[in-house]
Amino acid sequence: MNEYKFSDIYVGLTESFEAKITSEMQDRFLKICGDINPLHIEEEYARQNGFAYRVVYGLLTSSFYSTLVGVYLPGKYCILHGIDIQFSAPVFIGDVLKVTGKIIYINDAYKQLEIKAFITNQNNKKISKSIIKTGLLHE
Repeated sequence: MNEYKFSDIYVGLTESFEAKITSEMQDRFLKICGDINPLHIEEEYARQNGFAYRVVYGLLTSSFYSTLVGVYLPGKYCILHGIDIQFSAPVFIGDVLKVTGKIIYINDAYKQLEIKAFITNQNNKKISKSIIKTGLLHE
């Protein structure tokens, strides 16, 4: 876990990590959220609607934005204020996602950061992009 303090942060600072999507993750997310849309739980239904496999929950993949700021950038001292996410491609079980974030704005007066982030799959296809607003608990 990174422990960036406000004094360590600069525009352009970038961090990334990878995560592999498993069927266990998909099943656990279903239990948490209760979204029984067949696109996420029925392989045949997903195929009938133009997808090769059942589609992973978008908010499951987006949860990695929380990991990005809470563990990597800035890490331990982060407090999440908001996330604006746009999805651009589906994710499937077995995909390996790379989550990348870069500091694009620093508000010295309020100790707030703005992070431009995106997720790509193993084929370098962009899955989603986001703007994340955070604060820091320590200077």
